[in-house]
Amino acid sequence: MFRFRQFVVRHDRCAMKVGTDGVLLGSWASVDDAHRALDIGTGTGLIALMLAQRNPMLHVDAIDIDADAAIQAADNAACSPWPDRIRVWHSDFLTWQGGAERYDLIVSNPPFYVEHTACPDARRQAARHTTSLPISQLLAGASSRLADAGCLSLIVPYGLAFEVISEAAVCGLYLSRRTDVHTTPRKAPKRVLLEFTRQLSEADISTLCIHAEGGAYSDAYRQLTDSFYLESK
Repeated sequence: MFRFRQFVVRHDRCAMKVGTDGVLLGSWASVDDAHRALDIGTGTGLIALMLAQRNPMLHVDAIDIDADAAIQAADNAACSPWPDRIRVWHSDFLTWQGGAERYDLIVSNPPFYVEHTACPDARRQAARHTTSLPISQLLAGASSRLADAGCLSLIVPYGLAFEVISEAAVCGLYLSRRTDVHTTPRKAPKRVLLEFTRQLSEADISTLCIHAEGGAYSDAYRQLTDSFYLESK
């Protein structure tokens, strides 16, 4: 169980537990002008809960292919302060017919491992590997569900950023914001936060270090996540 300021996330039934990637995306995604959001591959429901906390007018549909994850995400939403604004669906996104016709915001912390050796845990394999949701199909599906003025926000490994940006352009989605995430100032970026819209414009590019020298959370990371963590290390 993981306690945040305004909600609790239980993750004992989920293949993928609460982690920094989800916290980053839930804190970073643009929510101010959104009324309907879609969280693809919601897992524990963490990102959906974070989005609901950040925008009191936002209604979130959260979808996961794993039955246990969908059940736990629904339980976490039901026990949160916003049970009437989060709906959880158990379905494969590629065949899903539910939810709203168009979304102002779509978010995903997608499966991104591409190793040829399969994980022995089938549920963890589906949650972590692109075989369960290839990035090209994720982007195409998100584009078909995105409102004209909406945005898609993802977190992916740094090494996949160019591929994702290129694939998104094929789907008519263009980079509007990018943040390269370093664990420490001396290390190369490990993750990239990417935001896409249908409008072709110059992207806002930035960097973020999670930890400062010495191991404590950086001021920038504290500021980004301050609304969620009970305390910062």
